[in-house]
Amino acid sequence: MIDKNKTVCVTGADGFIGSHLTQMLLRDGYKVRALAQYNSFNNWGWLEDVLNECPECASRLEVVTGDVRDANFCRELIKGCGTVFHLAALIAIPYSYVAPDSYVDTNIKGTLNMCQAARDEGIDRLIVTSTSEVYGTAQYVPIPETHPRQPQSPYSATKIGADAIALSFYNAFELPVVVARPFNTYGPRQSARAIIPTIISQIASGMRTIKVGDLTPTRDFNFVEDTCRGFIALANAENIEGKEINIATGTEISMADTLATIARVMNATVDFEVDPARLRPSASEVRRLCGDNSLICSITDWRPQVSLEEGLRRTAEWFTKPENLAKYKAGIYNR
Repeated sequence: MIDKNKTVCVTGADGFIGSHLTQMLLRDGYKVRALAQYNSFNNWGWLEDVLNECPECASRLEVVTGDVRDANFCRELIKGCGTVFHLAALIAIPYSYVAPDSYVDTNIKGTLNMCQAARDEGIDRLIVTSTSEVYGTAQYVPIPETHPRQPQSPYSATKIGADAIALSFYNAFELPVVVARPFNTYGPRQSARAIIPTIISQIASGMRTIKVGDLTPTRDFNFVEDTCRGFIALANAENIEGKEINIATGTEISMADTLATIARVMNATVDFEVDPARLRPSASEVRRLCGDNSLICSITDWRPQVSLEEGLRRTAEWFTKPENLAKYKAGIYNR
């Protein structure tokens, strides 16, 4: 159980899911130490929006800037914390083809540093964030936690490595770690390297020929609030240390049908054009993802609550606000 008398730490809190998780924890009354990656602009990423949307939360939020690639920093970061949510990672799959070494440093070494720090500081529970990409193209569906791992991109390979590091610390040192494995999360604040925001931002910018990648793969889409509720449910569940646990809806939809739904939700008449730059190498493309959520449903009261159409509507509403859309470069493909 999350101890409300102790500070909760969230790494990657300046990112998409991390900022939503931080906001949810704050609204639930927790004290949060949020890690934003250090930069000389003193910019806190999406945490800036969290404070704008929840000014009453400021008294319980401590923002720290730094980098999980530094082991000593990680130890200092979590001193005095109870539960630690480790979300800091490099996540863009296309960029992992260009700069795989940086993914090893951040995703594998960063997770190692957090595990060592958590062991040294005696934290109550460490939630390490995995990804459905570790499964690769489904050999069968729905995909359970026992499904074989298939490293189809440098990104997924580093996440497989990070998961293994975390579980090794449970087996070797009894570190109270849980590997949370969310399937494809979407919603407000998502980076434009993902398909849903790139489509919505193009439509919201007035484009009527929408550039896309491969429209045939299927995905299991989680609205970001459901993903964050899953994280918190796993932090509060008993006797689950050392487990890998999917956060999934158990449904799948093709990219083509997703885009048609977005166009309908936004009342837009558009054409779609395949952009070769947005295509993954053929053997690297994950063709099908549909997660088995029976484990998380059996050990917690978590259930997905937001339908895809409702989630897309809420996401589109956020992106179409001028102050939000201005933060995106809809005409430029972001790896």
